[in-house]
Amino acid sequence: MNENVLNKLKILAESAKYDVSCSSSGTVRSNKPGMLGNTVGGWGICHSFAEDGRCISLLKVMLTNYCIYDCAYCINRRSNDLPRATLSVSELVDLTMEFYRRNYIEGLFLSSGVVRSPDYTMERLVRVAKDLRTVHRFNGYIHLKSIPGASRELVNEAGLYADRLSVNVEIPKEENLKLLAPEKDHKSVYAPMRYIQQGVLESSEERKKHRHAPRFAPAGQSTQMIVGATTETDKDILFLSSALYKGPTMRRVYYSGYISVNTYDTRLPALKQPPLVRENRLYQADWLMRFYQFKVEEIVDDAYPDLDLEIDPKLSWALRHPEQFPVDINRADYEMLLRIPGVGVKSARLIVASRRFSKLGFYELKKIGVVMKKAQYFITCHELPMKTVNEMTPQAVRSLLITNPNKKKVDERQLLLDFQD
Repeated sequence: MNENVLNKLKILAESAKYDVSCSSSGTVRSNKPGMLGNTVGGWGICHSFAEDGRCISLLKVMLTNYCIYDCAYCINRRSNDLPRATLSVSELVDLTMEFYRRNYIEGLFLSSGVVRSPDYTMERLVRVAKDLRTVHRFNGYIHLKSIPGASRELVNEAGLYADRLSVNVEIPKEENLKLLAPEKDHKSVYAPMRYIQQGVLESSEERKKHRHAPRFAPAGQSTQMIVGATTETDKDILFLSSALYKGPTMRRVYYSGYISVNTYDTRLPALKQPPLVRENRLYQADWLMRFYQFKVEEIVDDAYPDLDLEIDPKLSWALRHPEQFPVDINRADYEMLLRIPGVGVKSARLIVASRRFSKLGFYELKKIGVVMKKAQYFITCHELPMKTVNEMTPQAVRSLLITNPNKKKVDERQLLLDFQD
């Protein structure tokens, strides 16, 4: 393999590592005669794990790390002095096919800095995907980052070859985006999002009429927000996420704890470490909205604009609403079971199915997979002797559940936005 291309790959793979908005594709592209690869079982790439335990990986790389923008939070900003490289379309296509044939990867996650203009950059990204599909008959997973400000025609063409398209919001509030990235605005981000949504819906209607009509971005779209670079509360972030999920094609919102890569820029907070606990709580809250039927205003509101860093969002909600508990595990409906701390989606379904045959007690619940350490304070069943949250107090339950002498204390800087003067 060409040593010059490998040197470029090292630089561009390093530059791509801060983009977290890639994971399982959520699409099934089965193997076809005369084509290479597939997306097995609907699982995507980026070191995901399939049901049989296989680790599935992808080539995560940038087309170029040159950029015309000077965003304060980005390692690839124009004013940074760092190694730069650009892969040609043919180099990247050949690299992807070579890695695939060696069984290093099963797909491609491709992003890019913006060079010359959004359309110029987007056109090159589309050419990579098009050549892989039409020239090399590559049938594996492709995730393309759509460039903010790209034209509808190029976004529509990208959707014909990519499994998933994504456009990063980065900063939730427009005024904060303008502060850190004066050359960007939310209009240029939301426009490609709408193009992708319209393309998916039009493709769906077309496939109802013609079964073999081409699919448009069958795995939908995703986006990413940076957590901790600006003054947004968790309420600001989650309300935006909730609004994005109301669109029929938004599959995932990713939250990336701000990594202080440009410490010299005084517009950025002086964080010694990324706010990883806060990032994790946002993912847990996101999960509640997507799979546990929680509304965003139940998780965060004006009284509680930030998530509790010591306990998970569901437990936090339960302790704020003791009047909802205890729940009779043998009678409660599925929706209420989902709100019990320690009960997951799978556990709730098993409870509903199992209690038709016999009453459930402590042993049966534990066997099903309920985390009884949490759940015991919020449920009743025919043999559970524990006091519930109302017989104790929410404060007492909280202290019991967070007391762990071996656990490291949460760093107070996780939520601290200490901006430099």
